[in-house]
Amino acid sequence: MKIIRYKNAEQQIGYASLQEDGSALEIKGDIFGTHEVTNIKANVAKLLAPIKPTTILCIGLNYRHHAAESNVPIPEYPVLFCKGPGTLQNPGDPIILPTHLRSDKVDYECELAVVIGRACKNVPKENALDYVLGYTCANDVSARDWQVERGGSQWCRGKTFDTFMPLGPALVTSDTIRNPSGLGIRTFLNGETMQDWNTNDLIFDVPTLISFLSGSTTIEAGSVILTGTPHGVGMARKPPVWLKAGDEVTIEIDKIGKLTNPVIFEA
Repeated sequence: MKIIRYKNAEQQIGYASLQEDGSALEIKGDIFGTHEVTNIKANVAKLLAPIKPTTILCIGLNYRHHAAESNVPIPEYPVLFCKGPGTLQNPGDPIILPTHLRSDKVDYECELAVVIGRACKNVPKENALDYVLGYTCANDVSARDWQVERGGSQWCRGKTFDTFMPLGPALVTSDTIRNPSGLGIRTFLNGETMQDWNTNDLIFDVPTLISFLSGSTTIEAGSVILTGTPHGVGMARKPPVWLKAGDEVTIEIDKIGKLTNPVIFEA
């Protein structure tokens, strides 16, 4: 099932099940608990990010070819950083390039996002997918100057500007994607292919990440895990490719769909 989160004409927020003909049927209940798909057609006035995360856990350097293009060794353990809630952006809404705390090196990163469906702690790898509600597309937008040059060796400043995590367009439930390894994942910048790879190149696969992140740590329902980006990021290109106002970025993942956002300057 593909679940969307939306606003109707009365500005009420709801969830709906996306149908093959493009229509959507209202979901009643708690998507993290008991819920059902009704026969009521959803009045979708605006598509929202499919989840409003409780926590955003992000993994860096998690594709073998991306580690190689970054000239860093394969990590022994998953490299964890976090994004703030203000980074969330809806499909179709703009990625905003910072001008007050200026960045001139803003980059795209296509990523598979994992949505945790129920609280978990100390999860064995073999049971980890039981805790997944579903998957969606993410763009881990990154200000490389603040991440690499001015961040004092910490990545969070460069990763946590407002709108730096577009998410969507839909949440595809885990019964539809039973194996998150083997999904094609791509980035298009103004229609040009920039990243085109596959989640089978993950250094730490989704079960390994959930087991690691839940070690001695509770992961709440509604948490989102960004699993890393493949090679082809703008920073590694010669010459580098940075996002600029007027650009349009699309993230596409097999079985999930396309997430598209324009790029503008901060007012």
